[in-house]
Amino acid sequence: MYYLGVDVGSVSTDLVLIDDNIKVVEKIYLRTKGNPINAIQEGFKILETRYEDSDILAAGTTGSGRMIASSIIGADSAKNEITAHATAALEFDEDVKTIIEIGGQDSKIIILNNGIVSDFAMNTVCAAGTGSFLDRQAERLDIPIEEFGDYALKAETSVRIAGRCAVFAESDMIHKQQLGYNQSEIIRGLCDALVRNYLNNIAKGKKILPKVLFQGGVAANKGMKEAFENALGFEIFIPEHYNMMGAIGAAIIARTAVKKTGHTNFRGFELANSSIISRSFECSGCANKCEVVKILENNTIIGYFADRCGKWSNKTLHPSKDLPA
Repeated sequence: MYYLGVDVGSVSTDLVLIDDNIKVVEKIYLRTKGNPINAIQEGFKILETRYEDSDILAAGTTGSGRMIASSIIGADSAKNEITAHATAALEFDEDVKTIIEIGGQDSKIIILNNGIVSDFAMNTVCAAGTGSFLDRQAERLDIPIEEFGDYALKAETSVRIAGRCAVFAESDMIHKQQLGYNQSEIIRGLCDALVRNYLNNIAKGKKILPKVLFQGGVAANKGMKEAFENALGFEIFIPEHYNMMGAIGAAIIARTAVKKTGHTNFRGFELANSSIISRSFECSGCANKCEVVKILENNTIIGYFADRCGKWSNKTLHPSKDLPA
C-alpha cells in the first residue's frame, strides 16, 4: 500500500509513491510544458501500468498547480510548497534548521525552529539562479546541464559576474567570454554570483544556521553547492531525493490526513485516459467577483477552485472511499 504525492510546478510535474515507512518506491519526473492537466495524465498513464487503484491509500498535491491537481486526482490534501518541502526535510533529517530550495522557476529559503517553520521567503519576478536560467546558459555554452557544475569545480579562479538579473548575468558572461576567460572560470563565477544574489535578496535578514539542506533540481549542480559552502563557511547537505522533496512532502501530509479521517478521496488512475478540461467563470455571489475555475472530465464537472469563500470549492462532487481495515 502506498501514498501518492504530486508536485505540479511551472517547469516540472513530479509524482512520488512512498510506503508506510516513508520509503520512496516510485518517482516520475515530467515537464509541465504549460499544461499541468496533460502532465498529470501522462504520469498516471505510467503508474496505471504498475499499480492498482486499491494500492493507493492517499494522495496529496503541492506546487503552484496544486489546486488544479487536487481537483483532478481527488487529493486528500493540497498544501503549499513551503509546508511540503519542510515536511519532507524534517522526515529525512530532524536536525535541519535551514532549507535552501531552488527549482525550475523559483527559489525559496525556509527557516525552521524546533521542527516548525518560523520564517520563509521566495523570489519574486527574476529567474536568475533558477534551474531554467542555468539550463539556458548550459545550452548557450553547448555544455550538457549534467556537467555544468563539474566545469565550475575545474576552475582555478572565479570571474566576477553580475548576478542580480538574469539578463545582466547573461550579458556579463558573454562579455567575459570576449575578454578571453575560459568556460570553467565563467561558470564558477556564475555560480558564485547566483549564490551572492540568493543570500543578498531571498535570504536577506535571515539567519542561516546549520544543518542546511539543499533541495530542488539545482542541488544537482556541484558548482552551486560549493559556492554556497564557500559563502556560508560550513557544509550543506543534499538529500537523496533532492529533486522530489515537494512531492514526498505532499505524500507524507496526505498519509497523515487519511490516518485521521479513515477514508481517501483518490479517484483512481482511470483519469489518465479521460478528456479533462478547465473552464473559468466569474462568481457574482458577492463583491469579490472571484474568477472561479471548474474542472470537467468527459463533460462532467469534477471540481472547482480559486474562490475565496469556499462556496464552489467546498462542493463534494465525488464520494470518498473508506480505507481497508
